[in-house]
Amino acid sequence: MLLPLFERLEASAIGEAVRGSLWLFPIVEAFHLIGLAVIGGAILVVDFRLLGLTLRSHSVSRLAHDMQPWVVSSLVLMIVSGIPLFLSEAIKCYYSFAFWTKMTALLGAVLFTFTLRRVVAGAPEGRYSPTWNRAVALTSIALWSTVGWGGRWIGFSG
Repeated sequence: MLLPLFERLEASAIGEAVRGSLWLFPIVEAFHLIGLAVIGGAILVVDFRLLGLTLRSHSVSRLAHDMQPWVVSSLVLMIVSGIPLFLSEAIKCYYSFAFWTKMTALLGAVLFTFTLRRVVAGAPEGRYSPTWNRAVALTSIALWSTVGWGGRWIGFSG
């Protein structure tokens, strides 16, 4: 059912251009990886604070507020750069367990980040228990790590 769609997407002008260029794929991928690095750093700053590992003199809510523009802008960069990467090898992605793992984790990470994690990280100090803060942070780290891991796995698979 989805295969014909993926075939059409790969045959798109963008897919053809990225696939046919010697430098376009690596340049776009570099921006994609920069986006992942920035979002990873912004996420980890807040999650490590929720875990009580770093920046204890700073409130979680202030850190979360300060990191929010970095999270949003790097997510936009990842999506904008990820689309042409996907279009250049959509059929490979269709058959790739790593791709589906990454996309599932990305959906979960985005939903989690902008719902439950945002509420917990934005709450006044002491509103949630340290155990709850740790659970949220560890879930966030696991989801975003799976996104990164899935992306690397795509590159090394089939």
